[in-house]
Amino acid sequence: MEYVIEMLNIRKEFGNFVANDDITLQLKKGEIHALLGENGAGKSTLMNVLFGLYQPEGGEIRVRGTATAITDPNVANRLGIGMVHQHFMLVENLTVTENIILGNEPKKMGMINVKDAAKKVAEISQLYGLDVDPYAKIEDISVGMQQRVEILKTLYRGAEILIFDEPTASLTPQEITELISIMKKLIEEGKSIIIITHKLQEIMDVSDRVTVIRKGKGIGTVITSETNPEELATLMVGRQVTFKTEKGPSYPAEEVLLVENLVVEDYRGIPKVKGLNLSVRKGEIVGIAGIDGNGQSELIEAIAGLRKVKSGKIFIDSKDVTGKKPREITESGLGHIPQDRHKHGLVLDFTVGYNVALQTYYKEPLSKKGIMNYKLVSKKAKEIIEMFDVRTQGEQELVRSLSGGNQQKLIIGREVDRNPELLIAALPTRGLDVGAIEFIHKKLIEQRDNGKAVLLISFELDEVMNVSDRIAVIYDGEIVDTVIPTETTEQQLGLLMAGHSRDKGAVTLKEGDDNHVE
Repeated sequence: MEYVIEMLNIRKEFGNFVANDDITLQLKKGEIHALLGENGAGKSTLMNVLFGLYQPEGGEIRVRGTATAITDPNVANRLGIGMVHQHFMLVENLTVTENIILGNEPKKMGMINVKDAAKKVAEISQLYGLDVDPYAKIEDISVGMQQRVEILKTLYRGAEILIFDEPTASLTPQEITELISIMKKLIEEGKSIIIITHKLQEIMDVSDRVTVIRKGKGIGTVITSETNPEELATLMVGRQVTFKTEKGPSYPAEEVLLVENLVVEDYRGIPKVKGLNLSVRKGEIVGIAGIDGNGQSELIEAIAGLRKVKSGKIFIDSKDVTGKKPREITESGLGHIPQDRHKHGLVLDFTVGYNVALQTYYKEPLSKKGIMNYKLVSKKAKEIIEMFDVRTQGEQELVRSLSGGNQQKLIIGREVDRNPELLIAALPTRGLDVGAIEFIHKKLIEQRDNGKAVLLISFELDEVMNVSDRIAVIYDGEIVDTVIPTETTEQQLGLLMAGHSRDKGAVTLKEGDDNHVE
């Protein structure tokens, strides 16, 4: 059997914490091998060992049959190993092209040849349907687009063995389909791929074999065609998982969020939200369905006070919060699970405890007369860690050290614990395993059942359909239709998201949709 990568009995420790305990993974030439496990199970750590970012305390790595010490990422690159990281390794104030060539700059007459590099980036982007502007600055593009830049960076450097760490976490269904197609093209060209993903159906669609790890230990490797999502979920979490979201009927009451004729521009002054109208009431979950880039990010950021409003009004509990500062809007009753957890959700070099206190550190009971009570901060952090199963070494650990999924659970725990009147949940289950997704959906429904308003933004159609009571479809910066999940299908919703209207007969739904849930 020809293996291009063999990770044999790998052990990786962080102090007294064992992240990888005697794990073995073998990648065949020309296969897509999935690595599956819960948040914090040690998947990213294992791949960071392979890429040379971490050095293992035990075990052996063989590349094409030869035992190899991968001491840093440059060694990995020379061996033909490239990695698309879950947490982007990008410099925000540089352009797409500058990020892609960073450390590998092409020279022409002693000068960095950005023009030729940008041309090559554009060619690769076009070839794989990634649609990335080579001259755009990273700080000005969406999370989904930044993910594509990471993929482009790996392709640009011509790696033969590619590691994809949660590559689809921020992509739309259409982009995921395109990425799967890209992966299959790469395999046809003789490359080999390891993909970390929590999306069980993706594993079934794209992989040849699956290695499962649980709490840092190897559970085993199975052939994908000989298993199913239910079996994989059980192997991953050690128990049966419910895939269907259980919820009773909603009983909407007073309006909590009202958005009237909202116009929001992007960094270039181009309108991204165009006269949008939206309302969310107590006791309901309204889902926003749309293809990424149709104004969702700008809408959320405008409501949360993170982006300037050009015109229109935003009301929370009948209070005009248009243009107010984020703290004032938060104190008006807003909870915000942001789309970009690193940019707007966490301070990575703060501890878990301090991140829990970010929204409330200046108020009683955490503070009194301007003095913070560290014991209460620690107590509150411990409560959220336990309630939301945040896999951490304790409230004193730096948030930077947590896995992406556990960072997400920490934010959700903090925002839900505040019990806001309106909870904006933007991509709340991004990067979460099936067990955690099940738990978070229950928490959102609990908020609804406690009489709170929830605005859910997700690119996962099944999530929008299963969790929402009403679905507002956004297209080109406007809410073009509102549907009831039980009265539509994913196919009909997909057509609306693509700009087809019911008036044109492209989508047929029941008459009398007045935005109320019976």
